[in-house]
Amino acid sequence: MNKTANTKYPINHLAINRWSPRAFLDKPVEPEKLISLFEAARWSASGGNEQPWRFIAGIDHDETWQKIFSTLDPGNQEWNQHVPVLIIAVGNRISSWDGKESGYFQYDTGQAVAHLTIEAMNQGLHVHQMGGFSKEKASEIFEIPDDFQPLTAIAVGYIGDPETLSEKLRQRELQERTRKNLSEIVFSSRFGEPSPLINSK
Repeated sequence: MNKTANTKYPINHLAINRWSPRAFLDKPVEPEKLISLFEAARWSASGGNEQPWRFIAGIDHDETWQKIFSTLDPGNQEWNQHVPVLIIAVGNRISSWDGKESGYFQYDTGQAVAHLTIEAMNQGLHVHQMGGFSKEKASEIFEIPDDFQPLTAIAVGYIGDPETLSEKLRQRELQERTRKNLSEIVFSSRFGEPSPLINSK
């Protein structure tokens, strides 16, 4: 499938081709490629270098994979049945600097997942992040400490054929990728006022 972003300005080819499929091949991901994804996440930036991210990885329908799958909402279970790798990203809520709840652990963990996602593209893989899962169930079955919070579930694998999806999901898979204009997200002297940088283009 060609889902290349129709960008108005030049950006790197990995970002241009990154998107979140639901159709994945029932094909194992090579361990060395998967390790590279986590290595990319490891080197992400974080406030105070606290590195709050942790990952629970289920591979090739092993016990961990089955547990993660059981936490997914039914709508996500529908298309994840053949995904070879399922991951839960977990963030440490408590700052090691002062012992208080961090105001940016979610942001930092999200950055790490973004690094993981771009490295996946570099490895010929695709990623689909999901908010539709039970954080409570994940905490329970993986015995996640109270200081840590499950934040997102992640599917990783090789892109598959949209024809394997239900009609509803297939239509969503084939939709054109769209984004807001830069004038809607880059502001200047007050919130909502487009930056002159954007207006000048």
